[in-house]
This record gives sequence, C-alpha cells and structure tokens, in this order.
Amino acid sequence: MKGINTMKVTRMMMGMAAVVAGLLFSSLAHAGDAPITPSVVPGRWSADKAWQWYNQQPWPCGFNYVPANAVSYTEMWMDYNFNPELIDKELAVAEGVGFNCLRVILPFVVWEKEPEAFKKRLSAFLDICHKRRIKVMLGLFDDCAFGPIKDPVFGKQPDMVLGWYSNAWTPSPVHSMVRDASTWPRLEKYVTDLLTTFGKDQRVWVWDLYNEPGNGGLGKVTVPLVAKVFEWARQVNPVQPLTVGLWCSTGYAVAEMNSDIITFHNYKVPDQLRRDIMGKKNSKRPMICTEWMHRKDGSTVEGCLPVLRENKVGSMNWGLVNGKTQTHLNWGHRPGQPDPKVWQHDLFRPDYTPYDPKEIELFKAAIRENSEQR
Repeated sequence: MKGINTMKVTRMMMGMAAVVAGLLFSSLAHAGDAPITPSVVPGRWSADKAWQWYNQQPWPCGFNYVPANAVSYTEMWMDYNFNPELIDKELAVAEGVGFNCLRVILPFVVWEKEPEAFKKRLSAFLDICHKRRIKVMLGLFDDCAFGPIKDPVFGKQPDMVLGWYSNAWTPSPVHSMVRDASTWPRLEKYVTDLLTTFGKDQRVWVWDLYNEPGNGGLGKVTVPLVAKVFEWARQVNPVQPLTVGLWCSTGYAVAEMNSDIITFHNYKVPDQLRRDIMGKKNSKRPMICTEWMHRKDGSTVEGCLPVLRENKVGSMNWGLVNGKTQTHLNWGHRPGQPDPKVWQHDLFRPDYTPYDPKEIELFKAAIRENSEQR
C-alpha cells in the first residue's frame, strides 16, 4: 500500500487509546469509591527489552539523594539553595565508595514558576553526576509529607526544626492538585516538558514517575493520576525505562502492569526482603529496590545488601550525607524526644566521615566483586 507511515499509524493508535484512558480516569478522579480497573498503556517495554537494558550495565548500587543543605527536594532545586559545589563534594564521597546510581525527586512547583531556569539547574546536576560516574533516576511526583506541608509553594522554604524528622518535606505536586483533575493539564505540561527535554539524554538512567502514590494521607485518590502520568510519559516515548515503585496496595496494579522495570521499597528484615523479592519475580522483569535501610528494625547493610546482590536486584538505600532532613531520626520523631541510639538512614556524617565504617567497606566489597564478575 503506497504511502503508509507505520510510525504515524502507531502514534495514532496510541493517541486513541490515550483518549479513552483519559476519559476513564478523569471520571474516576471524581468518583470517590468507584472501582478502578487498571490497564496497560500502549508502549510498555517487553520483558526481553527490559532485561537487555539491565544486563548492559553493572549491578546498580546507589542511594536516594538530598543534599545536606536542603530541608526538602523543593529547597534543593530553588535558586537560593541550589549549590553545585556542595553537590559535587558530596557526590565525590559517593564516587569514592563506588556507588554508580542515585535517585532524586523533582519539584513541580519550581518547574512551573521558572521552567527554563529549573531545567538549567537540572542539567548542571546531571553534569556533576556524569562527572562522578553516577547514573540518575529522576522522580517526577511524590505524595510523601512528614510535616504540615501538603501544598508547598514556590519561594523560601521553612527552616529545619531540630529533632523533627523531615519537618519541611514537600510533596510534588501539591496534594490539592492531586485531588482536582481539572488542574492536571498543568501536570501534563510538566511531564511532557521534562521527558521531551531529557528523554534522550544519556545522563538520565530511569524515570520514576511517582514516588509512593497515596502516601501523606491521600490514599487511593492518587491512583487515577498515576495512570495518567504513565499515559503522558508513553506519548513522549523516552529512551529510558519508566517505572513506579511498588510500596503498598495503593496503585500497585497500575504500577506493576505499566512499569518497564520493577522498582519497590522494602524496609524490612532480610528474610522479609527475600520473600518480597521472590514474590515479585513473577513479573519476569529486572528489579531495583529503590528504598531500603532502617537499621533499628533490622534493615541493615550487613543483612540486606547480600540479599539484594545474590538476587541481582539493584540497591538504592535511603540517604547519603546526613543534613537538614534529619533522616537519622526515626519516622515520626519530634522535638524533645531523645535521639535514637541507632541512626535510621544515611551513611555519612556532615563532616563526611562514615556513620559506620564497616557499612562502607561492605558496599565497596559488593560493588567491587560484581565489577570483577562482569
């Protein structure tokens, strides 16, 4: 047949599917307790493609990153606080361990106010990571809120409150937008702009579209937005894999059915981590644990790192250098309570000395041994 453009046909079919899905999920956003039937958005990678991507790289071993001078991801990316020199210094510490990847969340409120300036900062950040040989998993949305801030605003962020675990943590986007589907065209522009700008950028490793959907008290109201974000991202079709972490029942099916690679959070003891991994192997896709390490509850480097490594599951613990988020404290810690005897998260003190030198040696050994096996 003369003149048929298969790429145009494919895009047209994806567009029609997106319209149908859009109508469905837009209505569900206002449907309260209406049941949600998850479906696969066209464009998901095959399992073979996902494994080909995964096997072309070293075993992923890294961390979640917030610089020590920031109370939240919003403050990290604000012009008044964005500090390339500090970031480079901290990532040099990570490079010294051998870490090869990190995960960082981006703030919608900063992008919307000054998109071009924000993208310049993001590019500068990616340059630093590339210099330090660290691949970057970019997170677009996050429902978490550990303090009173549910609708963050652009501008100077609140000060750290000593003794309060992540008192000024900010979700992205604001919770009121998650609840109001009429505002989602603004979110679509955000997703489309970032994936169009960086969707073929070799400095970007993975797109983690939504961190812990439903957290911060939102519950299942978030699920329709999770589905929409997959839809928007597939329309751009970046070269990097897309994922949403499996962390609780909220949005689990949507995330599992649409992620190119399986990412998940597990702060449990080694045996529970191992069972979790075994249960997720039914996906037949590569896996990365994008959050772990809760020393007091048994999620330790000594116990959990070998489980991840032996199962070829990527490792990204929470925290690098302890700072203004105070994530060495326990979840829910408040001023006046005694500091915990054992840190919950983070690997290094503010002066860049290890919290526990044995942990750093375990990371170094695991990374080195995997490198030698390739």
